[in-house]
Amino acid sequence: MRIFLTGATGFIGSAVVPVLLKAGHQVIGMTRSDAGARALEKAGAEVHRGTLEEPESLRSGAEKADAVIHTAFDHDFSRFVENCQKDSRVIHAMGEALKGSNRPLVITSGTGLGNSELGKPASEDICNLEHPNPRVASELAGNALLDEGVNVSVVRLPQVHNTVKQGLISPLVEIAREKAVVGYVGEGRNRFPAGHLADVALLYRLVIERAEPGARYNAVGEEGITTRDIAEALGRGLKLPVVSIPAEQAAAHFGWMAMFAGLDFPASSEKTRRVLNWNPTGPGLIADLDAMDYRSLAA
Repeated sequence: MRIFLTGATGFIGSAVVPVLLKAGHQVIGMTRSDAGARALEKAGAEVHRGTLEEPESLRSGAEKADAVIHTAFDHDFSRFVENCQKDSRVIHAMGEALKGSNRPLVITSGTGLGNSELGKPASEDICNLEHPNPRVASELAGNALLDEGVNVSVVRLPQVHNTVKQGLISPLVEIAREKAVVGYVGEGRNRFPAGHLADVALLYRLVIERAEPGARYNAVGEEGITTRDIAEALGRGLKLPVVSIPAEQAAAHFGWMAMFAGLDFPASSEKTRRVLNWNPTGPGLIADLDAMDYRSLAA
């Protein structure tokens, strides 16, 4: 297939590019920069210029493709609600280009949307449109396109990690450096699900090839790692003390990250593994945190 990939030079998208090419697909990679264009050309992908701020630039990319994988997202979490709304507009724009065909569109969301109740592992069969996570805007956009006949499926992400980045855990490193302590909320029993970058990249390929309308998949290698275990790993790497932050002080300590720091949102990938024969093999989250070069990251 000729696949338009948004976010093709980002953390996840840049890992998806070689997976698609190795499987024999052609890749049209979106980028906004000259450096990104050079990287895509070197990788063997076609370059398409576009930005999330200009949805029409993504629609034009979708128009010339057999399929679309949407991994791009503005990760300024201090403007999370606004960026989720921007993602909705982008999804609608690309969907317009795919109407009247069966060309698949794979969008990206978060595992939290599969939670029927806090603390219960999220599942692929649940789409909780009342969930407080603003990323619900992405799935609402996908549902609207499904109703209009567009072949949409969803990859839901946990904390995607390697030894360089770890989703929401990466900003915790910066907060820890600023505060000179690694904090967790309360007893630190709340859990974050996780998936290794290489496993997640493979999942996107499997999903686009299956192209099942309305299907949802959890890119989860580990169902839930406690925030205390995460904090202790960061403490080892940063050589900083690890402390409990009372819930009432979380906003002052974590800033915008407080909305996530105390959440318990484990997630299952049982159905994803069974349906797609997807078997995560990458290192676990704590192993990657222990292997990270924190001095290099600071530089």
